[in-house]
Amino acid sequence: MQNRLPLILCVDDEAVGLSIRKILLERAGYRVLTAADGASGLELFATHPVDAVVLDYAMPGMHGGQVAQRMRQTKPKVPILLLSAYLDLSAEVTSLADVYMTKGEGAPALLDKLGNLLSPSPHLTPQPG
Repeated sequence: MQNRLPLILCVDDEAVGLSIRKILLERAGYRVLTAADGASGLELFATHPVDAVVLDYAMPGMHGGQVAQRMRQTKPKVPILLLSAYLDLSAEVTSLADVYMTKGEGAPALLDKLGNLLSPSPHLTPQPG
């Protein structure tokens, strides 16, 4: 049986938060790609079979809303979890993500919401082995 682990792309300009999230997700059984800005996140998104995205909102250059919008144009069915320290993002921005949560909600909430996005999910299709 060829079950591959889900591949999660984490995009955040804050290096410490990004590496903590990578460790957390890997310990939870995911494979993780990381990107320190929107442009490199979009490049990884386009070139890897990403199953879900954990995307920070506040980043220099291109904020998470702009990144999510571009991701939706490329692969509209890949779920996006938008993370932010801000409590009051506009509906226009949060509507681009499948799930929106604040960074203050913590690791258990992140794992729970990500797990809900991935199972049972119409987004995932079995990969040829």
